[in-house]
Amino acid sequence: MPKKPVLTCAITGAGDTISKNKHVPVTPKEIADSAIAAAKAGATVAHIHARDPETGGVSHNVEYYRETVSRIREAETDVIVNITAGGGGDLILNAADPTKAGPGSDIQTPEERHEPIKELLPEMCSLDCGSTNMGDMIYVNPAEWVRKQAKLIQESGVKPEIECFDTGHIHLSKQIIQEGLVDGTPLYQFCLGIPWGAEADIETLVSMKNKIPANAEWSAFGIGRMQFPIAAHSALMGGNIRVGLEDNLYLKKGVLATNEQLVDKAIDLLGHFGMEPMTPAEAREHYNLLDPK
Repeated sequence: MPKKPVLTCAITGAGDTISKNKHVPVTPKEIADSAIAAAKAGATVAHIHARDPETGGVSHNVEYYRETVSRIREAETDVIVNITAGGGGDLILNAADPTKAGPGSDIQTPEERHEPIKELLPEMCSLDCGSTNMGDMIYVNPAEWVRKQAKLIQESGVKPEIECFDTGHIHLSKQIIQEGLVDGTPLYQFCLGIPWGAEADIETLVSMKNKIPANAEWSAFGIGRMQFPIAAHSALMGGNIRVGLEDNLYLKKGVLATNEQLVDKAIDLLGHFGMEPMTPAEAREHYNLLDPK
């Protein structure tokens, strides 16, 4: 039998997408409702970012996370909660003085990024494993910050999902694993197609898979039109998969998607391979996750 993959739905993200797709959820209720709908469609995990209900922009407000997670946990439909711990890492250089941050920059310390994790104890959270160019912005996450955040996550008992946007992030991740900052089986997420990180192609996916520790498990996603090609290859290569409006706004060319429609499409895709996703209960046991509070 093929391995059952974990199917993550990345519900909303932090990008400027709400003007492009009316289905991108913004308020805590909308985000929770969309996560529950994705779970009803068959998602194992809901990956959560918070947004400012007034502006639709990214928010680090723990109370927005608290309301979202409470609504999900109070629902009859089960789903694993995975909160972003990437937090504020956006650096846009000041055109007049490149030694200073310019307008639009948003930088948080590791402790600030960890605040929603410490407060809410989700079963999983992301651990971005390095800095990278993202379009015209720099995502700032130096090695010592990664170590500090890994330690904070470890102390919380939450399962880190090690996010790698390039191969150097895998190199750093293996170092922090060697230093004892990640417990249990390492779990990776390869983030493919974000300018100017790792490309969303099969050669890159295979290369990144081959670089992780032998005992590690992994997932991958591609952005935009590469969401489902990467999902298909990930599943066939023994990995987990991720879909959702954080990474892709379309069901097919010209047709805007909802999260549950993207999950439905992923379930159908897996069915062609004789696969079905893990249930949340199966994934909790498989990864030895915290019991949801």
